[in-house]
Amino acid sequence: MTKRIRVAIDGPAGAGKSTIARRLAERLGFLYIDTGAMYRAVALWALRLDTGLGDMHRLEQLAKAAKIELEPGGSRVILNGEDITEAIRTQEISDAASKVSVIPGVRRAMVEKQREMSARTSVVMEGRDIGSVVFPDAEIKIFLDADPDVRAGRRLLEILEKGEAADADDIARDIRARDRRDRTRAEAPLVQAPDAVYIDTTALSAGDVEETILKLIRQRTSNGKDQTS
Repeated sequence: MTKRIRVAIDGPAGAGKSTIARRLAERLGFLYIDTGAMYRAVALWALRLDTGLGDMHRLEQLAKAAKIELEPGGSRVILNGEDITEAIRTQEISDAASKVSVIPGVRRAMVEKQREMSARTSVVMEGRDIGSVVFPDAEIKIFLDADPDVRAGRRLLEILEKGEAADADDIARDIRARDRRDRTRAEAPLVQAPDAVYIDTTALSAGDVEETILKLIRQRTSNGKDQTS
């Protein structure tokens, strides 16, 4: 049986984790586990049920009960049989997910689901605590980072490309606030795992980062081959 490979990518908001994870998963034929989408799914369900975002017990129950499916290629997110791919991409859901994701019980429930996914197939997974908490024994660990101003600029561009209004100063403040929240939370704070490879993406293109990580995967595993060639 082919050995399953887990690629864990961590880093702060706007470092390029989602873009790189999707590209790697496509190149390698691995499942992309979009952790942000999973927390957004819980947030969406909570808002639909008028569940208070401070109701830790109820939110934990929802997280445990949620049936979340991620289609290969990261194309669709399914919650309890419903395609919610577009519904979870609003700013309202993003803000709610940021609050939901710091709840210990919710995080534990999501980690359990993420580990179940990785038990079935090779995965690329990105987030804030993948290499340190979710997959501490992952075969490949990467920590992506970038200058805060560059990260804010990337996030602004993402929002504008969706046709949504955005303010550069507001985005910069949000990035700083998320950094503080992620690094200081009690449950699974954002940290670089000791054995993770640090990559500063400030001056790198997505293609540069992708090739750097692919080279590392090929060096460390016999399965990290470019399956598109």
